[in-house]
Amino acid sequence: MSFLTAHWKNLIMANYIVPPDFLKKYLPAGTELDLWNGNCYVSLVGFLFKNTKVLGLRIPKHTDFEEVNLRFYVKRFESGKWKRGVVFIKEIVPKSAITFVANTFYKENYETRPMAHQNKLQAEVLNVAYQWKNQENINSIEVNAYDFATDIDAESEAEFIMEHYFGYTRFNENTTYEYEVQHPKWKQYFIKNHNIQIDFSKVYGNDFSFLNTLQPTSVFLAEGSEISVKNKRKLVL
Repeated sequence: MSFLTAHWKNLIMANYIVPPDFLKKYLPAGTELDLWNGNCYVSLVGFLFKNTKVLGLRIPKHTDFEEVNLRFYVKRFESGKWKRGVVFIKEIVPKSAITFVANTFYKENYETRPMAHQNKLQAEVLNVAYQWKNQENINSIEVNAYDFATDIDAESEAEFIMEHYFGYTRFNENTTYEYEVQHPKWKQYFIKNHNIQIDFSKVYGNDFSFLNTLQPTSVFLAEGSEISVKNKRKLVL
């Protein structure tokens, strides 16, 4: 049985190219940075959890909620093949019980904040937005996209960003936690425009303050799908 199942919906992914050396101190043991066309990416991702179940059970008032995370991309070689995954700098949700479970059992860096979202369709334009409050500041990520979903091109930047199926967490210098996320290949909507209003230094710390002055290299909106998160593995390396 999966640890967690849900439907991930309307994933906004704003992607920034950063110097690879900048992320090395965040690398979990046994992984290395995964690059696309020689570039190292950090992504700001906002999406909805729908119909969430933990160990097959629906927890009242914890089935539908927002998440915003900051992540980067890694790979790990095992049994003759590469596993492609992500490492989260921080994941923000509005439910304290979700934060407790993720931090306790998956050793992640979750944080609970008041959150809201918007999803509306007008004149064939889909507006999707996520907001969260950090101290007294309101942060937001928003896109307008054309309302038709298309397949993701093979070997494209969008495929690289979306096709990572493992999560890796740095526990200490020698220990890494690994878990698998299973889902079908997603479709994407073409972006018309976007608006990002975030104080990265206050939300993610001074290491990421430089993102305040960067424009994302790309912004995607993925349709999403049913997902399944498998139980974690402890890797001592």
